[in-house]
Amino acid sequence: MDHAKALQAVERLMIEIVESEVDVLREASRHILTAGGKRMRPRVTLLAYEAVGGDQLDVVLPVAAAVELVHTATLVHDDINDHGLVRRGRQTINAIWGRTFALLTGDFLFTKVYTLMAPYGDLNVIFAQMTSELVEGETLQAAAAKEGKLNRETYACIIAKKTAALFAGAAKLGAKLGNGTPQQVEALYQYGFNLGLAFQIVDDILDLIADSQKLGKTAGIDVAQGKGFAVAVVGNGAHSAVVVAEEPAEDPAKALKRKLLEGSYIEEGWQQARQLAAIAKRQLDCLPPSAARDELLRLADAAVEREY
Repeated sequence: MDHAKALQAVERLMIEIVESEVDVLREASRHILTAGGKRMRPRVTLLAYEAVGGDQLDVVLPVAAAVELVHTATLVHDDINDHGLVRRGRQTINAIWGRTFALLTGDFLFTKVYTLMAPYGDLNVIFAQMTSELVEGETLQAAAAKEGKLNRETYACIIAKKTAALFAGAAKLGAKLGNGTPQQVEALYQYGFNLGLAFQIVDDILDLIADSQKLGKTAGIDVAQGKGFAVAVVGNGAHSAVVVAEEPAEDPAKALKRKLLEGSYIEEGWQQARQLAAIAKRQLDCLPPSAARDELLRLADAAVEREY
């Protein structure tokens, strides 16, 4: 499989599937889809499919596109909740069209998944499970941030659901579709799960230490809202506790960010992410040698050695 051409085919399919007679839905959907992105999740689906012997590109493309549409829909909704103004180097849908149309566009992207997945029978059970967990994870995160009760245990549960579940499901879908053995399907599921955990921890660290221009999205949102890896590792109620400890005139988010940067928390996060990536890579030992397997290994390294 030519991986570059496969991803290009996924891009074309996503653009085609969001065609609509309603201008704002079509234009807003294309606005975020054509902004690019890492496309990690559809890559995992495509590579898992090929790694177990799948060789019919047309069979796996709709599933890979559906996985990315779900992820994109969550980004649209995240930008509403977080009041984000920049996403993938562009103004967010929320910033251009407003909250109502952004919400409806996210819903539209979700519903288009049904069109793509309709022919795939029992694979929809996997899809339903991973998307349900995603919403549960996002809800747990919002509740923990609102109550000031984000700690390590809660954070681990949140990222397992909101991020790792989609990566794991993406890999499992590809492996099942490629007729992988039960052992291979489980190994790729575990690969995706650990890759997703590592990816999210790095994402949270970059939100703290990188600038918005490099990230291609509004930086610093997590700390400001009392969520993410950095807040979790400081401890229960970290956001409010640090505010009391610092000078009253200092902005709470800046005070917490300074405390985090002064400690060893960031390095701890990098180490944890690298360990999870290593675990993910070990899951691939049961797969036969192939270009797809090699690319999955590289993908795990890229997930933690990135700057945006």
